[in-house]
Amino acid sequence: MRVLVVEDERRLAAALRHGLTAEGFTVDVAHDGVTGLARASEQPYDVIVLDIMLPGLNGYRVCSLLRAAGHDAGILMLTAKDGEWDEAEALDTGADDFLSKPFSYVVLVARLRALARRIGSRAPRATVLGDLVVDAAGRTCTRSGTPVRLTAREFAVLDHLARRAGEVVTKREILDEVWESGPDGDPNIVEVHISALRRKIDTPFGRAALQTVRGAGYRLAADGG
Repeated sequence: MRVLVVEDERRLAAALRHGLTAEGFTVDVAHDGVTGLARASEQPYDVIVLDIMLPGLNGYRVCSLLRAAGHDAGILMLTAKDGEWDEAEALDTGADDFLSKPFSYVVLVARLRALARRIGSRAPRATVLGDLVVDAAGRTCTRSGTPVRLTAREFAVLDHLARRAGEVVTKREILDEVWESGPDGDPNIVEVHISALRRKIDTPFGRAALQTVRGAGYRLAADGG
């Protein structure tokens, strides 16, 4: 199950990503409404955990815009507010469920699973970039139909780049997403894994999909190189 957590409280967002990943979910995180809306519009998610009090766009607005655009992911509103009026507004804008902070993590997970069952849970889709296929569900990678063996960390880096194919992704973003190391993470470890990925998904196939954007970060070609 693919889950998007849109939560501006970074410690809570990191804790949810860590816990839900341990439960077997594939988890992305956004820290403001604008980014959350963009992520939810670009990628297929089964469930979105959406805080109401967000910078940029509040959760009500994000939910309303997603529903207006035809997105059918299950939406669980998460907020420090409580009371029947807040719950009613959340549901009226298109949310499927509502949970107030502080909340029980066990209850949150149970509600997410129930929500996924109600909307009809989908398996995570493979990302297809030309002849490069990155399958988040099976955690496999193939190039021209040939399986490419990757370590768990290499796959995590590739999957993050694949989900943002065509975009420039900074080392810091990769560190935050894959290593969750915060500002103390060593950017050199990203370079090591990028080099390893090039040796596996590009060089043997005569491709150059994984590009270095000097001074900015890395880009995975949307056409697979």
